[in-house]
Amino acid sequence: MKENPPTRSAWCRLLVFTGSEDTIAMIAHVFQGTLVIKIKYRKMSESEIPPNAAAEEVEDEEEQADEGDVGDSQAIESQLMKNPGMLAALQDRLNSIVGTPSGYIQSLPKEVKRRIKALKKLQNEVINVEAEFYKEVNALELKYAPKYSQLFDKRKDILNAKVEPTDEECDWPSDEEEDDEKDEEAKLAPESQQADVKEKATVDETKEAGGDVEEKKEEVKGIPSFWLTIFKNVDMLSEMVQEHDEPILTHLQDIQVVIHESSPVGFTLEFHFEPNEFFTETVLTKRYEMRYEPDPEEPFSYEGPEIIKCTGCTINWNKGKNVTVKQIKKKQKHKGRGLTRTVTKQVQADSFFNFFNPPEAPEGSESEVDEETEALLGADFEIGHFIRERVVPRAVLFFTGEAIENDDYDDEENDEGDDEDYDEENDPDFNPQAGSKPDECKQQ
Repeated sequence: MKENPPTRSAWCRLLVFTGSEDTIAMIAHVFQGTLVIKIKYRKMSESEIPPNAAAEEVEDEEEQADEGDVGDSQAIESQLMKNPGMLAALQDRLNSIVGTPSGYIQSLPKEVKRRIKALKKLQNEVINVEAEFYKEVNALELKYAPKYSQLFDKRKDILNAKVEPTDEECDWPSDEEEDDEKDEEAKLAPESQQADVKEKATVDETKEAGGDVEEKKEEVKGIPSFWLTIFKNVDMLSEMVQEHDEPILTHLQDIQVVIHESSPVGFTLEFHFEPNEFFTETVLTKRYEMRYEPDPEEPFSYEGPEIIKCTGCTINWNKGKNVTVKQIKKKQKHKGRGLTRTVTKQVQADSFFNFFNPPEAPEGSESEVDEETEALLGADFEIGHFIRERVVPRAVLFFTGEAIENDDYDDEENDEGDDEDYDEENDPDFNPQAGSKPDECKQQ
């Protein structure tokens, strides 16, 4: 009497541990931290049978009908998810085949491979043209830099109360209806009474705030904490700003971008501070060097200009004001005498101003950079690029939060699969009779 044929789950277990790639197809992805696995089966040929499997078992497996395939697949998936050993084996197998060539290219005829080489050479020429395009873009940015600078200088003067904008310069639609109404009231009043209307509005605002008209003598100048507010609004920057950084950043008056034309090309971020009690400098700088040409060793990895190096600056902190370091006390025990002493040690503290002391990237290939340094440099490059491309040109929109809201809407528009619920009862165009057959077409 023949033994009962092994179940498909048994074959699955056997194939996973014997490493067969053709008899089982595994599709896996991570969903919310869980490995989701789908399995497809193919009937094994005699040449694929593991040597330790009995011949009669294989014959019975080949004769097995396919009627229960769906149920078997579900049972196997359920069993796999409950078996840690099986799950680990599948994960190891998947990890081993990720990035493995399918073998299709290697199996092509020699003349086809020759044509592929020609296409790769053309691709390299396309990349070189793309690099030239980005160089032209950089030249165009240099051409328009003076025009941007004029506008940004006006912005700086308004922020720091050097200039009070005129009524014409302030003529921009307001989101607050109360402000619109008060402005309309002032416009409708005769010129002789407009000063009284403005004074009345000021008195009303003071009363609403619970203050005394007589006490309101000091006028707010410029826009206080403009850049600090931006840093706290932007998630990428708010993670860097610590509570002890905030009093210093209130003295930040402007951030400017200087584009470098001569080698090494790149840009410098200049942080302009008013004289303060924390450090002696009034300008802190961060320079980024960029590469516009593709990497000769990996030309096909080119995706445009990239930052390859950054350099900070030295900050001369006043005594007791350095927020980038902190003092910790540590106990030390003498090995021979057994005596214990307490020593004070200075270590690095979390601070926004560590931004001006980035890790140094060693000269040479990327393999010489350890993972931690590479991650720090990658984050630094991303922050520098974001400040240059987004924060500085659109500062007021990040201050009000409008730029952040627009980014959120863009993310929502890119999300797919979020279908809205459909209510056919409230749909004026819904006609259940429209989909029915005409009378002449109805079955008799």
